[in-house]
Amino acid sequence: MTDKSVRKLGLLPMTALVTGAIVGSGIFSLPQNMAEGAGAGAIIIAWVITFFGMVTLAKIFQWLSINRSDIEDGVYGYVREGFGDYLGFNAAWGYWISVWVGNVGYLVVMYSALGSFQLFDFFGNGSTFPAMVCSIITLWLLHFFVLRGVKSATTLNVIVTVAKIIPILLFILLVALAFKIDTFNIDFWGTPELGSITSQVKNTMLYTVWVFLGIECATVYASRAKNMEVVSRATILGFLITITLLICVSLLSLGVVPQAELAGMKNPSMAQVLEYAVGPWGGMLINIGLIVSVGGALLAWTMISSEMLFLAARGKHNTAPSVFGKLNDNQIPKNAMRLTNSLITLFLIVNYLNDAGYNILIQLASSMALIPYLLCAAFGLKVTMENKQRSASLVLMMSIGSGYGLWLIYAGGMNYLLLSLLLYACGLPFYLYSRKEQGVTFLSKPIEKVLAMMVLAGAVLALDLIMFNTLTL
Repeated sequence: MTDKSVRKLGLLPMTALVTGAIVGSGIFSLPQNMAEGAGAGAIIIAWVITFFGMVTLAKIFQWLSINRSDIEDGVYGYVREGFGDYLGFNAAWGYWISVWVGNVGYLVVMYSALGSFQLFDFFGNGSTFPAMVCSIITLWLLHFFVLRGVKSATTLNVIVTVAKIIPILLFILLVALAFKIDTFNIDFWGTPELGSITSQVKNTMLYTVWVFLGIECATVYASRAKNMEVVSRATILGFLITITLLICVSLLSLGVVPQAELAGMKNPSMAQVLEYAVGPWGGMLINIGLIVSVGGALLAWTMISSEMLFLAARGKHNTAPSVFGKLNDNQIPKNAMRLTNSLITLFLIVNYLNDAGYNILIQLASSMALIPYLLCAAFGLKVTMENKQRSASLVLMMSIGSGYGLWLIYAGGMNYLLLSLLLYACGLPFYLYSRKEQGVTFLSKPIEKVLAMMVLAGAVLALDLIMFNTLTL
């Protein structure tokens, strides 16, 4: 694979890839997700924290794409360069799992939206047997479409991204017209059952991470962009578009439906909010918009998920088994895609058997992305500190990004951290196999051995808690 054969994506498709990846199912369920654990006041505080945290992460990814343009492997490349093979592999592994678990959530909520129509009510909440079967069929149809090539897939993604933003903009307009300040002020700081302001803010954090997953995807596809300036501009443009849409949808909904009632709504809650404001046709419009939106997001994330495993498996210094670094004639990592979508299929079956639900799936997906995000910010801080001509503003930006990453892990809670460590531990055999392929020591550095032991200890504790039904999916 040569650079010339893959550097094809300009600013429009790259921005659409970022926007399409971020604006998926999350925004359509955001009103209920945020209201479930917080009142309007705490939600505003959460958005302020999220804005500064995520804009910092976006700027870190932008800065890295320009100042470390020699690294074309995105999240994986940054962490591997900064902290070695083992942490680099874990960044790729965690991000990869985050994406494909998120895809399970996308399929569940898409068929939940279809289930809202009387003709398709047998899909229910998206976890029924017909929904599971149709989700699997949809997944593999997308699989074979993407195998035809990135260019055709990204062209369709541009069209879908524009099409799905239109109903969101219409929602914002109609809900703004129906907004009532008295409704917005009901239990403004939450009810006693929701806990303290700090607890309420923490309750929203995994959801804010979920709706921003994809902010880094331009760097994941950096090797397929025309140049690194395109990657940089697409990252910031995608962020600005989506943060505006997300805040408007979340806060305006609280002025139409009281927090307690909003928290109990079925997802996708945007449909019920608009139905509350303008009647049944509003709910139908949003459900159709969600189906289009999730279809586009699935397309984007189907490409991105396999790409991350591919990046870790390609080249002479791969940290994942080299079989996942193989490309088909259309430059698509076919083996990585096959494994990814097989695991999505398995999780769809598990979701059907356990009825885990959309909210749990997306929180698990979000928790798996936290460590890769933290490590990327830490790499930016490391690069900055090693530069003798570093500026105070740059050091501050990198420090804020790293601090935000730590805050997200804390806010996510111990349960999701332990579940994440269990999934990280599952990657050890893959890393061991790649080390054997290259004839190098499995864990060559003392710090890698310590980190691996910490991951295994967390995984053992998670399994113990699962056996006693203390920790569940």
